[in-house]
Amino acid sequence: MSEQPIYLDYNGTTPIAAGVAEAMLPYLTEHFGNPSSASPYGATAKQAVESARRQVASLIGCNPTEVIFTSGGTESNNYAIKGAALAHRAQGNHIITSAVEHPAVIEVCRWLEAQGFRITVLPVDGTGLVSADDLKQALTPHTTLVTIMHANNEVGTIQPIAELAEIAHAHGALVHTDAAQSIGKIAVNVDDLGVDLLSIAAHKLYAPKGIGALYVRDGVELAPLIHGAGQESGRRPGTENVLEIVGLGKAAEIAAQDLEKNQLHFQAMRDRLHDRLLHELDGAMVRLNGHLDKRLPNTLSLSFRGTEASALLVDISDRVAVSAGAACHADSTDISAVLRAMDVPLEWAMGTLRFSVGRATTAEEIDTTVQVVAEEVRKRWI
Repeated sequence: MSEQPIYLDYNGTTPIAAGVAEAMLPYLTEHFGNPSSASPYGATAKQAVESARRQVASLIGCNPTEVIFTSGGTESNNYAIKGAALAHRAQGNHIITSAVEHPAVIEVCRWLEAQGFRITVLPVDGTGLVSADDLKQALTPHTTLVTIMHANNEVGTIQPIAELAEIAHAHGALVHTDAAQSIGKIAVNVDDLGVDLLSIAAHKLYAPKGIGALYVRDGVELAPLIHGAGQESGRRPGTENVLEIVGLGKAAEIAAQDLEKNQLHFQAMRDRLHDRLLHELDGAMVRLNGHLDKRLPNTLSLSFRGTEASALLVDISDRVAVSAGAACHADSTDISAVLRAMDVPLEWAMGTLRFSVGRATTAEEIDTTVQVVAEEVRKRWI
C-alpha cells in the first residue's frame, strides 16, 4: 500500500479523534435504545443525549436547553436563517449577510429572496473583513436578521461579531453566526459574541460527519423546518442520532480541555509553513490572503502568482492534500466567491491554495510540504 499524502485540509474535514470513537463505540454495539422510549434502553440513550448536550453547551458557554442537535452545519444554518426569517416575517422581510459566507448561508438567503425577502450582501475589504459602518448603513426598520460567519473557511479571517451584534441588536435584529470553522480553534462564547443563533458542524471538530448543533438563545422564536414528533423540545423532530450525538459531545469536551494548547500548536505549524515558503520562494511569487492578525490560527491561504491552482494541486496531490481557491478550465478560470469579494487580482487568485493544519500536524510534515510546494511552483517560473 502506498504512503498516504500529508493531510493539510483540516478546514475541509477532520478525522474522528480516538477519544471520540471510543466514547461512541458502546452506542454502536450495545446501547441501541430509542431516547423517546420509556424503557431502560431508552433511558440510557436519553441520558447520553443530554450528557452530550451539556458538553456542547459548556464549550460555547450557554444553557443545555439552548442546544439543538441537527444533521450538521448546513441544517443548522438553514434552520437558523429560514426559521428566524419565517417566524418574524410580520415584523419585516429584510436580511443582511456578507459576500464571504459559506454556500450553506448564501444559498439559503437566495432561496428566501425567491420567496419575497429582501437580501443585502455586505462587501468585505481586502482582508475579508466586514465593516461595522457598512452594517449600520444597511440596517432598516424592516431588518429582522443579520447572518455573518464567525471565521472564514477559505482565508481564516475572523469577523468582529461582537461589534456587529451590538449594532444589529440596537436596531432590533437577531444575529446568527456560522461558527463551523472557529469552534475548537479559538474561544467561542455566545455571550461574548452577543449572538442569538450559532451553528456548529461536528466534522470540523474531530467528530463524525452527519451531526451538528444549533445554539438558540432562550426566547428566540424559529419557525419549524421539519414536522413530526416532539424531539429536541419540539424544535427538531426525528429520532435522535444517539451514536453521533455522543461523538459530538465528547469532541466538544476534548476541544474545551485542549483549546489553548491546540491553538498554540496550530499557529506554530501555520507560521512555520508560511515563513519557510517565503524563504524558499521569491516574495514576488507568494501572496497571503486574509487578515494578518485576525485570522484562524490553523489557516493559511496563499496565492502563487502566475500559476494555476488546479494544475498545481494535481502535481502535489500524491504527496500533500490541500484545497484550491480556483479551478482553471480550457477557456476560463473559476475564482472562489471569497477571493472575488476580496478583490484578489486574477493573476494571484488563479494560483490560490488553502493549507489548514490540525492537531496531528508535525514540523516534519510542514517541512516536507514546503519542499514539495516550492519545487512545483519554481518549475512554473523557469
